[in-house]
Amino acid sequence: MRIAVVIFLGVLAGSLASVHAAANGGFAEGVAAYRIGEFAGSAQAFEKAATVRPAAGTYVNLGLAEWQRGHAGSAILAWERAQWIDPFNKPAGEDLRFARQVTQLDAPQLKWFETLSSWLPSAAWLWLAGASLWLAVGMMLLPTVFRRQKAGWHQTLAAFGICIFLFSLAANWGVISRTNLGFVVDDNAPLLLTPTQDGEVTSTLTSGEPARKVRALGNYYLIRTESQTGWVRREEFGLVAQR
Repeated sequence: MRIAVVIFLGVLAGSLASVHAAANGGFAEGVAAYRIGEFAGSAQAFEKAATVRPAAGTYVNLGLAEWQRGHAGSAILAWERAQWIDPFNKPAGEDLRFARQVTQLDAPQLKWFETLSSWLPSAAWLWLAGASLWLAVGMMLLPTVFRRQKAGWHQTLAAFGICIFLFSLAANWGVISRTNLGFVVDDNAPLLLTPTQDGEVTSTLTSGEPARKVRALGNYYLIRTESQTGWVRREEFGLVAQR
């Protein structure tokens, strides 16, 4: 049994090391290519590194490479993904503001609970919900379990835990809602009336334009922009939250 556990841990450590090496290798390749002006190769390397090991810094650099090669939509999507991972990432925020000033594109309109969810990384809200719930339950039950009289501070902490739990529930709902946010990555991407190759084109979309995915069907997304709804090909629209 011990031998099996040792072998399993060894395989796991080796796999993690391989993932780390692959991600770092792709990142280094991206930096090297960017320095010599090979922006297409740089973007490809950063994309590979981000796929292996998503990180805010990798997406920031991917956005820079995409911007340099004239792909504004892909750059905006990369910087949005950086902020999804790390809402406090200052370079990503500054790059997004600059890109939207240049392209004259608006940021996506967020509902109040979506704005709330953007204050912390998405995983942090899950931890906060769990911790606050256990705090509230513990303060209500532990005095009884240990046969002690409930004190005022027990009730205060229980009420505080319940408030934080409800607060984090709204934020977690915002996280779920924001998984449908995405951006057009191709310039003049056709918005189709039907999800078919020969679907009627109702309008064209601007690279970097925000929209919400309504549903998916085959190789198409039904999306809703601020003014219209229609179908786009999957490769022409990127979701911020990768699954």
